[in-house]
Amino acid sequence: MTRRTRPLFFAGAGLAAVLALGACGAGAGSSGSMNGMSGHGGTSSTSSTSAASSSRAGDVMFAQMMIPHHQQAIEMADLALTNDTTSTAVRTLAEQIKGAQDPEIQTMQGWLREWGAPTGAAMDHGTAGMMTAQDMASLKAAKGQQFNRMWLQMMVEHHQGAVTMAQDVQSTTEDPRVRQLAQSVVDGQKKEIATMQGLLG
Repeated sequence: MTRRTRPLFFAGAGLAAVLALGACGAGAGSSGSMNGMSGHGGTSSTSSTSAASSSRAGDVMFAQMMIPHHQQAIEMADLALTNDTTSTAVRTLAEQIKGAQDPEIQTMQGWLREWGAPTGAAMDHGTAGMMTAQDMASLKAAKGQQFNRMWLQMMVEHHQGAVTMAQDVQSTTEDPRVRQLAQSVVDGQKKEIATMQGLLG
């Protein structure tokens, strides 16, 4: 079965918009330092505050987008694990994906609570490799080789979206924890993409 190819959503555009808003908000509220310094010192402090606020805005957006993205990957993994016609190779990948992404969800939810940001943000289906409700229904109804091939094709696309988001946040974050998790996503999911493309080939 040939699936339509959906263009990947590049989170960089969304991040840029949020970062711009974050920078404006931070700059407006900074009029000087706690020590009463003015002039050049005050400007430096304001710039630092603006940069930190912009960076955190990007971190928040990354976590809020990646959580539902990971949750759908786990949903897809569960479909493979409960389908009695799933191949051994797909089942192994599903277990691997679920094992890696569930702890990352917990980590990112903890960050959002720490940052005082909402944890229930929604991710648009049809962007960043996210499957639509129709895609998920078709996958759930498939059996045997049709299921295995659909699952691999969908998960490759899904992983490619996650890699793009992770690479985007690496260029804006100042938080080593965010950078480390993003690198883990890039490394792990690129490796899984290569495995899945091999199985499809």
